[in-house]
Amino acid sequence: MKFEEVRTYVNKYCKLRDIQFAAYEMYARKHNLTARELFVLDIIWFAPDGCCLQSEICERLSATKQTISAIIKKFMKRGYISLEVSSDDRRNKVVRFTNSGIDYVKKIIPPAADAEIHAMGELNSNDIKELVRLTTIFSNYMKNKFDDIEISNIERRI
Repeated sequence: MKFEEVRTYVNKYCKLRDIQFAAYEMYARKHNLTARELFVLDIIWFAPDGCCLQSEICERLSATKQTISAIIKKFMKRGYISLEVSSDDRRNKVVRFTNSGIDYVKKIIPPAADAEIHAMGELNSNDIKELVRLTTIFSNYMKNKFDDIEISNIERRI
């Protein structure tokens, strides 16, 4: 396929991705959250045993430790999250909901998860599998291509 034709498809795909992200952002705003805060709550909610490592959240969202720490501190101040040192690795912290956090989050995350499931459920089984298959391939290519971009010597000096 020619470069310009591929560019047209990239632009169409980006618009669709933006629509999806905007849906999360608008839903988060209804709850006085950012999309990233919503995603943090989602990760903790669906974590096995109701807890996860702070580093796992960072990795999943490709976010810095400082960014995730700020979000966690916000929820800790509200009494929604507790943080404790991991028994396996003292440099890591275990994040879990408090009882009031569970009460708060159960009104936000399960309805959002249901919306995602119902939206995907509108597709037939083969289309769902194909969507996930192609998105996986494209996402891996994107990650690799962005990882391959070298910073020029001029930018390195800044």
